[in-house]
Amino acid sequence: MELDGRVAIVTGGGSGIGRAISRLYAAEGAKVVIGDIKTSEEAVEDIRKHRGDAIFVRTDVRDPSQIRRLLDATVEKYAGIDIVCNNAGIELVRRLVDTTEEEWDMVINTNLRSSFLVSKYALPHMIRKGKGVIVNIASQLGLVGFENLTVYCASKGGLILLTKAMALEYAKHGIRVNCICPGAIDTPMLEREVKLMEDPDEARRVFVSKHPLGRLGTPEEIAQAALFLASDRSSFVTGESLVVDGGYVVQ
Repeated sequence: MELDGRVAIVTGGGSGIGRAISRLYAAEGAKVVIGDIKTSEEAVEDIRKHRGDAIFVRTDVRDPSQIRRLLDATVEKYAGIDIVCNNAGIELVRRLVDTTEEEWDMVINTNLRSSFLVSKYALPHMIRKGKGVIVNIASQLGLVGFENLTVYCASKGGLILLTKAMALEYAKHGIRVNCICPGAIDTPMLEREVKLMEDPDEARRVFVSKHPLGRLGTPEEIAQAALFLASDRSSFVTGESLVVDGGYVVQ
Protein backbone atom coordinates (compact mmCIF):
# COMPACT_ATOMS: atom_id res chain seq x y z
CA MET A 1 0.00 0.00 0.00
CA GLU A 2 2.61 2.52 -1.11
CA LEU A 3 0.05 5.28 -1.75
CA ASP A 4 -2.19 4.59 1.22
CA GLY A 5 -4.50 7.52 1.95
CA ARG A 6 -3.23 9.73 -0.85
CA VAL A 7 -5.45 11.42 -3.41
CA ALA A 8 -4.47 11.00 -7.07
CA ILE A 9 -5.88 12.61 -10.21
CA VAL A 10 -5.26 10.74 -13.46
CA THR A 11 -6.26 12.51 -16.66
CA GLY A 12 -7.14 10.22 -19.53
CA GLY A 13 -7.52 7.53 -16.89
CA GLY A 14 -10.31 5.64 -18.59
CA SER A 15 -8.29 3.57 -21.05
CA GLY A 16 -4.83 2.45 -22.09
CA ILE A 17 -1.91 3.66 -19.98
CA GLY A 18 -4.14 5.92 -17.88
CA ARG A 19 -6.44 3.08 -16.91
CA ALA A 20 -3.52 0.89 -15.90
CA ILE A 21 -2.12 3.73 -13.77
CA SER A 22 -5.50 4.40 -12.15
CA ARG A 23 -5.93 0.71 -11.32
CA LEU A 24 -2.45 0.38 -9.82
CA TYR A 25 -2.66 3.62 -7.83
CA ALA A 26 -5.95 2.42 -6.34
CA ALA A 27 -4.52 -1.02 -5.59
CA GLU A 28 -1.73 0.71 -3.68
CA GLY A 29 -4.22 2.58 -1.52
CA ALA A 30 -4.78 5.87 -3.34
CA LYS A 31 -8.16 7.52 -3.73
CA VAL A 32 -8.30 7.96 -7.52
CA VAL A 33 -10.11 10.60 -9.53
CA ILE A 34 -10.31 9.75 -13.23
CA GLY A 35 -10.68 12.77 -15.49
CA ASP A 36 -11.53 11.71 -19.01
CA ILE A 37 -13.51 13.05 -21.96
CA LYS A 38 -15.09 9.64 -22.44
CA THR A 39 -17.34 7.87 -19.98
CA SER A 40 -15.07 5.87 -17.67
CA GLU A 41 -17.53 4.29 -15.27
CA GLU A 42 -16.25 0.86 -16.31
CA ALA A 43 -12.77 1.79 -15.11
CA VAL A 44 -14.20 3.08 -11.83
CA GLU A 45 -16.26 -0.07 -11.30
CA ASP A 46 -13.20 -2.19 -12.00
CA ILE A 47 -11.35 -0.37 -9.22
CA ARG A 48 -14.26 -0.61 -6.79
CA LYS A 49 -14.66 -4.31 -7.55
CA HIS A 50 -11.18 -4.77 -6.14
CA ARG A 51 -12.10 -2.68 -3.07
CA GLY A 52 -10.42 0.47 -4.35
CA ASP A 53 -11.76 4.01 -4.01
CA ALA A 54 -12.37 5.97 -7.24
CA ILE A 55 -14.67 8.45 -8.91
CA PHE A 56 -15.04 9.68 -12.48
CA VAL A 57 -15.33 13.33 -13.53
CA ARG A 58 -16.03 13.93 -17.20
CA THR A 59 -13.29 16.31 -18.34
CA ASP A 60 -12.17 17.78 -21.64
CA VAL A 61 -8.61 18.77 -20.72
CA ARG A 62 -8.59 21.39 -23.48
CA ASP A 63 -11.19 23.38 -21.52
CA PRO A 64 -9.84 25.33 -18.48
CA SER A 65 -13.30 25.49 -16.89
CA GLN A 66 -13.62 21.70 -16.99
CA ILE A 67 -10.15 21.29 -15.50
CA ARG A 68 -11.11 23.58 -12.63
CA ARG A 69 -14.26 21.51 -12.15
CA LEU A 70 -12.12 18.35 -11.99
CA LEU A 71 -9.91 19.87 -9.31
CA ASP A 72 -12.88 21.24 -7.36
CA ALA A 73 -14.65 17.87 -7.44
CA THR A 74 -11.50 16.16 -6.18
CA VAL A 75 -11.07 18.52 -3.24
CA GLU A 76 -14.78 18.40 -2.41
CA LYS A 77 -14.78 14.59 -2.37
CA TYR A 78 -11.39 13.85 -0.82
CA ALA A 79 -10.33 17.15 0.83
CA GLY A 80 -7.00 17.46 -0.97
CA ILE A 81 -4.67 16.55 -3.83
CA ASP A 82 -1.43 14.62 -3.36
CA ILE A 83 -0.66 13.22 -6.81
CA VAL A 84 -1.39 14.42 -10.33
CA CYS A 85 -0.71 12.19 -13.31
CA ASN A 86 -1.03 14.19 -16.54
CA ASN A 87 -1.67 11.32 -18.92
CA ALA A 88 -4.34 12.59 -21.35
CA GLY A 89 -3.05 12.72 -24.91
CA ILE A 90 -3.90 12.31 -28.57
CA GLU A 91 -2.00 11.45 -31.72
CA LEU A 92 -1.98 12.98 -35.19
CA VAL A 93 -0.50 11.11 -38.14
CA ARG A 94 0.15 13.88 -40.63
CA ARG A 95 3.01 15.48 -42.57
CA LEU A 96 3.83 18.93 -41.25
CA VAL A 97 2.90 20.66 -44.52
CA ASP A 98 -0.52 18.97 -44.43
CA THR A 99 -1.19 19.86 -40.79
CA THR A 100 -3.75 22.60 -40.29
CA GLU A 101 -3.43 25.26 -37.63
CA GLU A 102 -6.52 23.81 -35.96
CA GLU A 103 -4.92 20.35 -35.82
CA TRP A 104 -1.71 21.81 -34.39
CA ASP A 105 -3.69 23.59 -31.66
CA MET A 106 -5.72 20.45 -30.90
CA VAL A 107 -2.63 18.30 -30.29
CA ILE A 108 -0.69 20.96 -28.38
CA ASN A 109 -3.70 21.86 -26.25
CA THR A 110 -4.39 18.22 -25.37
CA ASN A 111 -0.84 16.95 -24.86
CA LEU A 112 0.96 20.01 -23.48
CA ARG A 113 -1.33 22.88 -22.49
CA SER A 114 -3.56 20.56 -20.46
CA SER A 115 -0.60 19.50 -18.30
CA PHE A 116 0.19 23.16 -17.67
CA LEU A 117 -3.42 23.88 -16.70
CA VAL A 118 -3.98 20.84 -14.46
CA SER A 119 -0.66 21.51 -12.72
CA LYS A 120 -1.41 25.23 -12.40
CA TYR A 121 -4.66 24.55 -10.55
CA ALA A 122 -3.34 21.61 -8.50
CA LEU A 123 -0.11 23.23 -7.31
CA PRO A 124 -1.70 25.66 -4.81
CA HIS A 125 -3.26 22.70 -2.98
CA MET A 126 0.13 20.95 -2.85
CA ILE A 127 1.94 24.12 -1.77
CA ARG A 128 -0.41 24.51 1.20
CA LYS A 129 0.40 20.93 2.27
CA GLY A 130 4.12 21.40 1.68
CA LYS A 131 4.34 18.31 -0.51
CA GLY A 132 3.01 16.70 -3.65
CA VAL A 133 3.91 14.75 -6.78
CA ILE A 134 3.28 15.45 -10.46
CA VAL A 135 3.91 12.70 -13.01
CA ASN A 136 3.68 13.72 -16.67
CA ILE A 137 3.34 11.08 -19.36
CA ALA A 138 5.51 12.23 -22.26
CA SER A 139 6.98 9.91 -24.92
CA GLN A 140 10.22 8.65 -26.37
CA LEU A 141 9.13 10.77 -29.34
CA GLY A 142 9.73 13.82 -27.17
CA LEU A 143 13.40 12.84 -27.28
CA VAL A 144 13.72 11.70 -30.90
CA GLY A 145 11.73 12.49 -34.03
CA PHE A 146 9.44 10.30 -36.09
CA GLU A 147 8.18 10.88 -39.61
CA ASN A 148 4.53 11.98 -39.94
CA LEU A 149 4.20 12.52 -36.17
CA THR A 150 5.76 15.98 -36.09
CA VAL A 151 3.18 17.77 -33.97
CA TYR A 152 3.00 14.89 -31.52
CA CYS A 153 6.79 14.97 -31.16
CA ALA A 154 6.70 18.73 -30.55
CA SER A 155 4.02 18.40 -27.87
CA LYS A 156 5.88 15.68 -25.98
CA GLY A 157 9.23 17.45 -26.25
CA GLY A 158 7.59 20.51 -24.73
CA LEU A 159 6.17 18.39 -21.91
CA ILE A 160 9.63 17.11 -21.02
CA LEU A 161 10.97 20.66 -20.65
CA LEU A 162 7.84 21.76 -18.78
CA THR A 163 8.57 18.95 -16.33
CA LYS A 164 12.14 20.12 -15.73
CA ALA A 165 11.15 23.76 -15.26
CA MET A 166 8.31 22.93 -12.85
CA ALA A 167 10.62 20.65 -10.86
CA LEU A 168 13.02 23.54 -10.28
CA GLU A 169 10.26 26.02 -9.54
CA TYR A 170 8.47 23.97 -6.88
CA ALA A 171 11.20 21.88 -5.26
CA LYS A 172 11.34 24.41 -2.40
CA HIS A 173 7.72 23.56 -1.63
CA GLY A 174 8.46 19.84 -1.29
CA ILE A 175 6.84 19.08 -4.63
CA ARG A 176 8.46 16.62 -7.03
CA VAL A 177 7.79 16.74 -10.79
CA ASN A 178 8.93 13.98 -13.13
CA CYS A 179 7.87 12.50 -16.44
CA ILE A 180 7.82 9.12 -18.12
CA CYS A 181 8.82 8.65 -21.75
CA PRO A 182 7.16 5.42 -22.90
CA GLY A 183 8.10 3.70 -26.10
CA ALA A 184 5.40 2.21 -28.33
CA ILE A 185 2.82 0.76 -25.96
CA ASP A 186 0.14 -1.71 -27.02
CA THR A 187 -2.88 0.56 -26.49
CA PRO A 188 -5.94 1.68 -28.48
CA MET A 189 -4.11 4.92 -29.34
CA LEU A 190 -1.25 3.01 -30.96
CA GLU A 191 -3.75 0.93 -32.91
CA ARG A 192 -5.34 4.14 -34.23
CA GLU A 193 -1.91 5.45 -35.27
CA VAL A 194 -1.03 2.25 -37.08
CA LYS A 195 -4.34 2.14 -38.97
CA LEU A 196 -3.73 5.66 -40.27
CA MET A 197 -0.42 4.68 -41.87
CA GLU A 198 -0.24 3.79 -45.58
CA ASP A 199 0.60 0.18 -44.75
CA PRO A 200 -0.66 -0.64 -41.21
CA ASP A 201 0.99 -4.06 -41.05
CA GLU A 202 4.35 -2.64 -42.09
CA ALA A 203 3.92 0.29 -39.71
CA ARG A 204 3.36 -2.05 -36.79
CA ARG A 205 6.40 -4.11 -37.80
CA VAL A 206 8.50 -0.92 -37.90
CA PHE A 207 7.29 0.14 -34.46
CA VAL A 208 8.28 -3.24 -33.03
CA SER A 209 11.63 -3.34 -34.87
CA LYS A 210 12.73 -0.02 -33.37
CA HIS A 211 12.64 -1.55 -29.87
CA PRO A 212 15.75 -3.66 -29.17
CA LEU A 213 13.77 -5.82 -26.76
CA GLY A 214 11.78 -6.92 -29.81
CA ARG A 215 8.25 -6.14 -28.65
CA LEU A 216 5.81 -3.41 -27.73
CA GLY A 217 5.42 -2.34 -24.12
CA THR A 218 2.30 -2.87 -22.02
CA PRO A 219 0.25 -0.28 -20.12
CA GLU A 220 1.00 -2.15 -16.90
CA GLU A 221 4.74 -1.65 -17.38
CA ILE A 222 4.24 2.11 -17.65
CA ALA A 223 1.96 2.01 -14.60
CA GLN A 224 4.77 0.48 -12.56
CA ALA A 225 7.02 3.40 -13.52
CA ALA A 226 4.24 5.84 -12.61
CA LEU A 227 3.89 4.15 -9.22
CA PHE A 228 7.62 4.46 -8.57
CA LEU A 229 7.58 8.18 -9.34
CA ALA A 230 4.45 8.80 -7.24
CA SER A 231 5.69 6.83 -4.23
CA ASP A 232 8.26 7.52 -1.54
CA ARG A 233 10.65 5.15 -3.30
CA SER A 234 11.53 8.07 -5.58
CA SER A 235 11.66 10.66 -2.78
CA PHE A 236 15.01 12.07 -4.02
CA VAL A 237 14.02 12.13 -7.70
CA THR A 238 12.74 15.27 -9.40
CA GLY A 239 13.03 16.86 -12.83
CA GLU A 240 13.80 13.51 -14.43
CA SER A 241 12.57 11.86 -17.62
CA LEU A 242 12.24 8.15 -16.95
CA VAL A 243 12.55 6.43 -20.33
CA VAL A 244 10.60 3.16 -20.49
CA ASP A 245 10.96 2.25 -24.13
CA GLY A 246 12.57 -1.17 -24.58
CA GLY A 247 15.80 0.52 -25.73
CA TYR A 248 14.25 2.67 -28.48
CA VAL A 249 16.29 5.84 -27.88
CA VAL A 250 19.67 4.19 -27.22
CA GLN A 251 20.10 2.85 -30.76
